[in-house]
Amino acid sequence: MKKNFLLCLTAGLLTFAVSCHSVKRVDADTQTDLSGYWNDTDLRLASDALITACLQAPRLGQFETSQRRLPVIVVGTFRNASDEHIDTSILSQRLEASIQNSGKAEFVASGDLRREIREEREDQQQGYTSDETTAALGRETGADFIMTGSVKTIVDQYGKTATRSYFITSELTDITTNRRVWIGEYNEIKKVIKKPGVKP
Repeated sequence: MKKNFLLCLTAGLLTFAVSCHSVKRVDADTQTDLSGYWNDTDLRLASDALITACLQAPRLGQFETSQRRLPVIVVGTFRNASDEHIDTSILSQRLEASIQNSGKAEFVASGDLRREIREEREDQQQGYTSDETTAALGRETGADFIMTGSVKTIVDQYGKTATRSYFITSELTDITTNRRVWIGEYNEIKKVIKKPGVKP
């Protein structure tokens, strides 16, 4: 009886220990590589590098000089062409916010947000909104350039060791002429992942 009691107590304590978890709050800039997959550190490194390169693009400065106004950009598709789930919208939003806040370019709404704004504008034409506050049709600002990009991975594996290399690109394309005015690439992320061996 005593032996059974001790066995049950031990099993209960082990179950409790396994089920417990801890949470430690760290600084947002802390590098945490747990799985070896894309994470917030990779996002920060890639976006910071691409933002810096885009802001230094000579043709953006040339556009402002020749047109005497800031270039207007719309964000297009940032494709996830990797072998894992990556929310590329976070990357595109970070690029958009940083470039616009730099004062080097203006952005116009794109995608679902643009459709939502147009629906609201159309709704205001139904006679329920006062003439003084109704948004006019045909007054949208056209974009000069579209920003697109992609995230790709190359995986090399042998036995229990694998490397994951990330290639992040972003481009600005002239909407009128289809000419690329800037191409940025960041390929400085490479991880070596070693899986533990299975004990017999």
